[in-house]
Amino acid sequence: MWFFDAVASGFRQPTDPGHLQWFRIIFATVLTARFTLAFGQGGWARLAPGSLSAHLAELRFGPARARLLISVYQPVLIVRTAAALALALGLLPRFALVVVLAGAAMELLYLKSPNAVRYTLLTGTALLLAQDLGHGLVIEHGLSTANTWAQCLLVLITTDIYWNSAWQKLRSDQFRSGLYLAQWVHTYGQVRDRLPYRRQFAVPAFVHRHAGNLTERDVRLWRFVAACVIAAEIALPPALLIEQTMPYAVVAGIGMHAAFTCLKPRQLITFSGLTLGTYLAFAA
Repeated sequence: MWFFDAVASGFRQPTDPGHLQWFRIIFATVLTARFTLAFGQGGWARLAPGSLSAHLAELRFGPARARLLISVYQPVLIVRTAAALALALGLLPRFALVVVLAGAAMELLYLKSPNAVRYTLLTGTALLLAQDLGHGLVIEHGLSTANTWAQCLLVLITTDIYWNSAWQKLRSDQFRSGLYLAQWVHTYGQVRDRLPYRRQFAVPAFVHRHAGNLTERDVRLWRFVAACVIAAEIALPPALLIEQTMPYAVVAGIGMHAAFTCLKPRQLITFSGLTLGTYLAFAA
């Protein structure tokens, strides 16, 4: 496989720079969507004077640093969104990427669970190490060592994400039993009409009808789903690296992430979008 040849050669194995250029466009498109959504649902006024978020920032950073964060918060929202769009269009891509990463890193200062931000910074840094990000929307195919190191990093990042996730699920008795997924879907079905932001959930109606209760049959069904998810997360990285199995792995990965995103559309748009984008790095 090309990946092991690249590692053995000290990353001097030529690869197609177009793969990372495509990932740059996908990365920027996902971040443009994420940053645009951050304006809504109270995001624009998150750190408004007198708000709970502003008060928590003062307790965490002190009055002076909190005032600095509050003063730059809204301008940064605008600048980083423009930079993400510029990165997608290939306008000064390296400079735009640095601005995007800085804008995403700001979320570490106030989000309670910034896992998506850490993943963004991780994949964005790997992209930053690529020597040929391309220009505009033109994808340049060929053979070059310019992006080999960055491409291998993305493969390692995605493999680690999948295998670590599978390991955590294997260690969870509640997930392996199917009870976690059954409880999630059942609880959502009970409270969805009372949620302030209903678009944060998109579980299909037929799932509620046929697997939305906590009967023994439902739990058994979700136990099977849990086993399939764990098996897929373990198998996907090697399957994506093998040319013959890659098309099937891509289809399976898209299906799995589509199901994930139905559970948490807003929260998982970044994770699912970027992870699917990294599939391009697995191609030789």
